[in-house]
Amino acid sequence: MKKSSKLIHVLVAMSLGVPALAADVEAGKAKALPCASCHGDNGISVSAAIPNLAGQKPAYVTAQLKAFRGGTRTNPMMQAIASQLSDQDIDNLAAFWSSLPGASTQTASAIPAHIERTRLKFPESYQSGFVHYDTISFPERNQVRKYYANPAAIEAARAGKPMPSGAYLFVEVFGAKLDADKKPVKGADGHFEADKLMFYTGMETQAGWGSEFPELLRNGDWNYAVFLADKTIKPGVNQAECLACHKPLDKDSYLFTKKALQAKAAGK
Repeated sequence: MKKSSKLIHVLVAMSLGVPALAADVEAGKAKALPCASCHGDNGISVSAAIPNLAGQKPAYVTAQLKAFRGGTRTNPMMQAIASQLSDQDIDNLAAFWSSLPGASTQTASAIPAHIERTRLKFPESYQSGFVHYDTISFPERNQVRKYYANPAAIEAARAGKPMPSGAYLFVEVFGAKLDADKKPVKGADGHFEADKLMFYTGMETQAGWGSEFPELLRNGDWNYAVFLADKTIKPGVNQAECLACHKPLDKDSYLFTKKALQAKAAGK
């Protein structure tokens, strides 16, 4: 009789458009741990470019997360996260953030230490020890980037295997050479000609390196880094941005340039 009454209650709730399961603030708080990387553990974001979530109305948060999940609102990072959330997760997150007091000042939250910290070291011998496997021009940024892979990555690509522990992908980022009309100059290879070196980026995987990252963000055991032109680590880089962008590429070892890497490894 009790089971029957419970079923009737659920069916009535559904017919009225009321969720069968009430939102759980504590469950939302637990689910929000990876969100703190950008939105802060108190719902106050880490930068002015990222919205605060503290004090937002549940219906608004729910609508935005479902829009990201469904693709009607586009943002690579948020779509990667929202695609992993159930309706109940979204309701719980909305309940948690709405329970927090809104921002009273413009002070930003700090990036969590385990997210900002990277284990990468600058690969001093990359020009002789790594293989240059791709060059990509970025017209929207007037940049040209040159991609390198270490032997471990090349061998795995040649064998058609996932990237192993020890694989390191490295990128030189140059400003494009501009002509008198401030337009990028193309070289004989069809790519923009490189001018001034701006910075470097890297991604490396080693056993256990991903253990500190929450599952919603974790890219296996990859860590990411940005190096300044003087080869030092750029401070204040939020790895959550890299992790979220690469997250949907789990079947490709989290690589955007997998096909180019495989082609180079195969001698094409």
